[in-house]
Amino acid sequence: MNTPGQPSHPASPFHPGELAVQTRAGSREAIAEVGARVIRAAMPDQHRQFFAQLPFLVVGALDAHGHPWATLLSGAPGFAHAPDATLLRVNALPPATDPLHGAVTLGAPVGVLGLAPSTRRRNRVNGRVVDADTDGFAIRVDQSFGNCPQYIRQREITPQRHSAPARAERPQTSLDDDAQRQIASADTFFIATHYAGDRTTERSAGTDVSHRGGKPGFVRVDDANTLMWPDFRGNAYYNTLGNLYANPSAGLVFVDFTSGDFLHVTGDADILWQDEATSGFAGAQRLVRMRVREVRRVRGALPATWRDGEVSPSVERTGAWPTA
Repeated sequence: MNTPGQPSHPASPFHPGELAVQTRAGSREAIAEVGARVIRAAMPDQHRQFFAQLPFLVVGALDAHGHPWATLLSGAPGFAHAPDATLLRVNALPPATDPLHGAVTLGAPVGVLGLAPSTRRRNRVNGRVVDADTDGFAIRVDQSFGNCPQYIRQREITPQRHSAPARAERPQTSLDDDAQRQIASADTFFIATHYAGDRTTERSAGTDVSHRGGKPGFVRVDDANTLMWPDFRGNAYYNTLGNLYANPSAGLVFVDFTSGDFLHVTGDADILWQDEATSGFAGAQRLVRMRVREVRRVRGALPATWRDGEVSPSVERTGAWPTA
């Protein structure tokens, strides 16, 4: 595991892992003022209104062994709402079929990504669970910030819904043929990572969940236990890579927006510091390689059916990528 070398200042929204990656990428000085201004400890009103309009949220949290997993929670718009600027209430919990079932408890670090596929808008909230009951949970905001719409494919929700209850298949320790095919054809996945840190001095200690997108084939299956994907130019905060720099454990979820199937993958990820000339991925600034620890498939986990829309213009500019 990499060891971060720089301490973070108590007022900084970035922890040592994020600062180390920013330094290596050459963005630390440029992003310092921006991060301090846009990464807040409270949600602006437009974010509060945005979360209340969503039919699903992406959530990242830790299982009983401290491994991060990513998943989606669904409900009628309004199931997520902010009673005030520092509190996000979610009236849903990971069901018994989900790898995070029972994990969202008092004090648990949780990352939330709100994503509106029809507009490509996305906002994030990271914090700790301060209230939990049989209906859902609430997190107190440690960090609230928006993300750019790059690499997000537009999708539109349809009237169709999956009537059969979600069904979990037996957990695996490697990717079977079906899992490999789903990953190789995916244009989207979500990744959960975690930095333990010291919450008394570091605002960014906790769990985070983020979006990754590209043309089908942007996640390469090297073998049944190894995945590889490119890291493209983004907001230069390096929240995900900074967490991986400090703690290589990661959880992914691939969503089939037509069938509603979730493919959850957890394992350890390394950052490969190389450019597109040697990576084989046009536009890549570096790669991430993941060694698979556990795989879980849940059939019909997303209640609604979504229709694919326009591909992101930023994806179109990244060139052709290998699929094997």
